[in-house]
Amino acid sequence: MQKRLALLSVYNKDGIIEFARFLSEHGFEILSSGGTSKALKDAGIKCTEISDFTGFPEMMDGRVKTLHPKIHGGILAKRDNKKHLEEMEKHGISSIDLVAVNLYPFEEATRNPNCPLEDAIENIDIGGPTLLRAAAKNYHDVTVISNPSRYKSIMDEISKSGTVGEKTRESLAVETFMHISHYDAIIESWLRRKFFPQEKTPEYLNLTFKKMQDLRYGENPHQHNAALYREPNAPPFSVSTSKQLQGKELSFNNILDINAAFALTKEFEEPTVVIVKHNNPCGVATNKDLSKAYETALAVDSESAFGGIISVNRRVEEDFAKLIISRFYEVVVAPSFSKEALAALAAKKNLRAIEMGDTHFPIKRAPFTTFRSVLGGLLVQDGDNELYDPKALKVVSKRQPTKQEMEDMLYAWVICKYVKSNSIVYARNKQAVGIGAGQMKRVDAARLAAQIAEAYGASVKGCAMASDAFFPFRDGIDAAAKRGVTSVIQPGGSIKDNEVIAAADEHGMAMVFTGMRHFRH
Repeated sequence: MQKRLALLSVYNKDGIIEFARFLSEHGFEILSSGGTSKALKDAGIKCTEISDFTGFPEMMDGRVKTLHPKIHGGILAKRDNKKHLEEMEKHGISSIDLVAVNLYPFEEATRNPNCPLEDAIENIDIGGPTLLRAAAKNYHDVTVISNPSRYKSIMDEISKSGTVGEKTRESLAVETFMHISHYDAIIESWLRRKFFPQEKTPEYLNLTFKKMQDLRYGENPHQHNAALYREPNAPPFSVSTSKQLQGKELSFNNILDINAAFALTKEFEEPTVVIVKHNNPCGVATNKDLSKAYETALAVDSESAFGGIISVNRRVEEDFAKLIISRFYEVVVAPSFSKEALAALAAKKNLRAIEMGDTHFPIKRAPFTTFRSVLGGLLVQDGDNELYDPKALKVVSKRQPTKQEMEDMLYAWVICKYVKSNSIVYARNKQAVGIGAGQMKRVDAARLAAQIAEAYGASVKGCAMASDAFFPFRDGIDAAAKRGVTSVIQPGGSIKDNEVIAAADEHGMAMVFTGMRHFRH
């Protein structure tokens, strides 16, 4: 059997002993270095040290060991190129037919927020990516393996046909370049944050995300290709790190709604229920009794709640689970679920139960960046990570709000941040009463929110009104006052602020400016 050369140099040694033994038994001579060589020899597997193969010692604490023409010439030489073959013979270079390399764990090392710079730098692999790139470039002649999970399928293919087929080599090459790109992007991103934390929008934006699951389709069935990806070092208590405990496969739209529901839920400290439909809350209520909070939230717009998402900031127990399964919902999201609750929810076999993980609410998210695609590009911005600056709150009306009105206004303000613009929210006593979303005119959002409340037998009389952006005209104030609203919270900043404030004063309303807008397009 003709001898072939395999170069094995791995940080992650899972499966490498079995793989090396297999290669040895199937006609491969093995080259290795450092810890890999020791592991193979300890397992009784014959291998040649790279330094012996090249005639050049490892140096600089292992920083330089595989960067040698006998290594890279053996990988990069085209076997059907006469000139390459002549040069190989002239310089005593042997063909290397298989390269299995995985890299220093930079991503794992830097997950520690206190990772010293020196440790991060030493976990930047140089020789490994160079070997992988060379082998992947010459995939026509070389098998390249960057992922230990591939060992078994490669062994199966060699056992069956004696070699690795070209289609497999193509697949491995693409996988390798993807792996290297991810590795480099992680390093660049970490170093940029370390050295230039103020630089939020670099000249080139190198993003890398890991696929968590394929989805049946996108927003609509004809959008065939869709998947959920997770960002590196994703924060806990987020959609990409959540756990599905039961129910059918999540859809693209389910995931968007889960994100919207949990984003709002995490703002509340007391037991709170949020109901979301089509990315907008249609019911929100807070009560020490979670079941009562649910019933109150549902009453805001029970028809819209049909087929929606329920999110809570407390552990779901059996009584709550039995209560919600009397209606049709797509998903229930919670920090955790009791066994009895899951048994009750199982009566609705398609109902998804999503566990976010137990934590203290509200959850203060670290600063983050958001991305949004446009035709031919990407919009990038800081995430909307604030509610308001308490020092910036300013009473602009003649009448000071009562303590209850201020509580109602701030409650409405939290909800309003998570409603599509233009948005108006009416609230009182720690519950939403009416929610108006996505209107082109702010006055229409004010009217819609009141009409929804009235449609379900409620009244916005005595409510606080929150507006996600300033009132361009006084008509929204007039419409709310007509229905008995007594207080208004809004960002301010309109050229007609004086007219809007005058309208509030005419109606005896209290008005507070936040100085912070929450557009949600």
